[in-house]
Amino acid sequence: MTAHNTPVGAGGEQSSAKYLDTSIADDLFDFNGLELNCFEENYLHTVSMTELYDTVYENRPPIIDGLLYSGLYLFVGSPKIGKSFLMAQLAYHISTGTPIWNYKVSKGTVLYLALEDDYSRLQKRLYQMFGTDSADNLYLSVSASQLNDGLDKQLESFITKHTDTKLIIIDTLQKVREVSADYSYSNDYEIISSLKKFADNNKICMILVHHTRKQKSDDSFDMISGTNGLLGAADGAFVLQKEKRTANAATLEISGRDQQDQKLYLNRNPDNLIWELERTETELWKEPPEPLLQVISQKFSESSSAWQGSPTELVSWLGVDMKPNALSLKLNINAARLFNEYGIRYSNRHTHSGRVITLHREQQANASSA
Repeated sequence: MTAHNTPVGAGGEQSSAKYLDTSIADDLFDFNGLELNCFEENYLHTVSMTELYDTVYENRPPIIDGLLYSGLYLFVGSPKIGKSFLMAQLAYHISTGTPIWNYKVSKGTVLYLALEDDYSRLQKRLYQMFGTDSADNLYLSVSASQLNDGLDKQLESFITKHTDTKLIIIDTLQKVREVSADYSYSNDYEIISSLKKFADNNKICMILVHHTRKQKSDDSFDMISGTNGLLGAADGAFVLQKEKRTANAATLEISGRDQQDQKLYLNRNPDNLIWELERTETELWKEPPEPLLQVISQKFSESSSAWQGSPTELVSWLGVDMKPNALSLKLNINAARLFNEYGIRYSNRHTHSGRVITLHREQQANASSA
C-alpha cells in the first residue's frame, strides 16, 4: 500500500499484512471477490486510525541528518549572494558522503543542473572550492528542458541510469519554468506540486534554487519571490541572507514539514569561497531515546543478527512488560527509527498461522549516515 503525497521522511507505506511489492492499486482492485468500493460514485479512499497504526512505513533515512530529507525544498536568496556556491557544496558533500558542518550525510549520486552557468565557470568554481578532490557520482549540466517540455523525462532517464540518486538540484526554478504571464497562487502551487510528486515517486530530494523579492519582511520566508503557493506546496525551504552584500557573514534559515526550524550563522571563506558554520541559534533537536529500541539493540549485541517469531514470542524474548499487540504497534510506528539509529530492519506480516515479526541487523548503527 503506497501513500499519496507522503510527508518528508515518511516515504511510501507497506501494510504489515502485505508484502513490500503491494500497491494501492492492488488493494483497490481486489480480484479475490472483496468489495470494489473504488467503483462507487463519490468514492473516497480512507484508512482508519487502527489501520494506520497497523502499517509499517518504508524507511527513508535523511539526506543530511537534521537538515535535508527526501522531498522538495526551495532554496532562496537574493541574486549573487552565493547560493550557487552553497549548492555546489551540498552536492559535493552528498556525492562523497562527507559530513557538512558536522551534520552526518547519506552518500548518493547527485545531479546538479547549473542552468545559469557554463562548464568553464563550473570547472573554475569547483576547483577553487575542492581542489583536485573530484567526485565520480556528482553529475552537472548547464542545459535542460522546461517543465512543460520534457524535463520530467530527462530526470527520469537520469535516475534510471543512476539508481542511487539522492539529490537533484535545479538552479534556478525560473530557468525551467514555462514562460507565462500566470504567476497566480494556483499556478505556483501546481508547479511545485508536480515537482514534489516527481521527487516523492522517485524517493529522492529535489532542491529548487529561487530568488527573494526586494521587499523586506519580519518573516524571512515571506520574502520568497512569487505567491505563497510556492512554499505551501514544498516540503521545506532554506533562506540565505546577508546584512551587507560585501560581507562574508550570512544567515541560513530552515523550515520544513517534519523538521525543527533552525537558523545557522555562516561565514564564507574568502580563499576557497566555501561556506563555513560559525554557530547555530539553537541546538539541533533530537528525539529522546526509546527504551524499547534500546532493548532490541542490546539483545542483538548479545545474540545473532536475526530473529523471527510471533508478537507473543517477541515479548518473551525481549523480557518486556507489554501486551503483544501493543508491542507490534509500537514497532510499526518506530520501524524507520529502529533502522536509522540501530541498523535493524523490522517487518510485520500476516501468515496462515498468524502474525510474524522479523528483525534483522543489516548495518551498524547510523552507518547509512556516516
